[in-house]
Amino acid sequence: MSQEVDIKKLEEQARKIRILIIEMLSRAGSGHPGGSLSSVEIVTALFFHTLRHKPKEPNWPDRDRFHLSKGHSCPVVYAALAERGYFDKKELSNLRQLGALLQGHPDRRTPGIEVASGSLGQGLSVALGMSLAGKMDKKDYRVYCLMGDGEIQEGNIWEAAMAVSHYKCDNLCAILDYNGFQIDGRICDVMSLEPLRDKWEAFGWNVIEVDGHKIAEVIKAFDKAKTVKGKPTIIIAKTIKGKGVSFMENVADFHGRTPNEPETKQALEDLGK
Repeated sequence: MSQEVDIKKLEEQARKIRILIIEMLSRAGSGHPGGSLSSVEIVTALFFHTLRHKPKEPNWPDRDRFHLSKGHSCPVVYAALAERGYFDKKELSNLRQLGALLQGHPDRRTPGIEVASGSLGQGLSVALGMSLAGKMDKKDYRVYCLMGDGEIQEGNIWEAAMAVSHYKCDNLCAILDYNGFQIDGRICDVMSLEPLRDKWEAFGWNVIEVDGHKIAEVIKAFDKAKTVKGKPTIIIAKTIKGKGVSFMENVADFHGRTPNEPETKQALEDLGK
């Protein structure tokens, strides 16, 4: 790995982020727990290890760029940003409130958010623009784009995938949160993605597959992606929808349903609070 990593510390940070996700969504009474919980280790690895960034200077020109293409999963990013000091943790209590800093989908009023997102399928094109801008400006920052598996059924993703490969954007790393569910049910029932690795390789991408809940694997994949030249990398992270909460795991209903009071209590007990 690029530097010594305290995996236990990062795992504990991931647990804290899961607790914050449950607390803020329960308080808001609306939002998307399933995909937020499935991507916790990915976001933790990025914001607490891999990304080059300055929380007190969110617009630092040489920062790495992170774009959440699956914008409905913003609670996981908000929790990470708050834990890293981009804004006061008290803001988490106002999630999805009218006029609040943290809206139901990301927008640029929030420190640490690069681009508004929520219309699925557009994020990889946004990341492509960031990547090309960096190359044109001769900057050495890297671009990371987190996508959902239901999202990549969108044709726009594959147009962008072709363009990213064509322009040899080796400063771009896409991450797929492959939890196997979307709002309507199982991915394999709605619109199968397989053979997924073969498709990305056919589009000219370097492909790395990992267990998306093993932080050491995720960090190693990010480090490996930095060494690949002449082509972009996608990390296919196999995850569990609703990871960490017993009654949410692999349950499509919790794509966009928040826990009620008894469920919140159980969820927090599952997470050790």
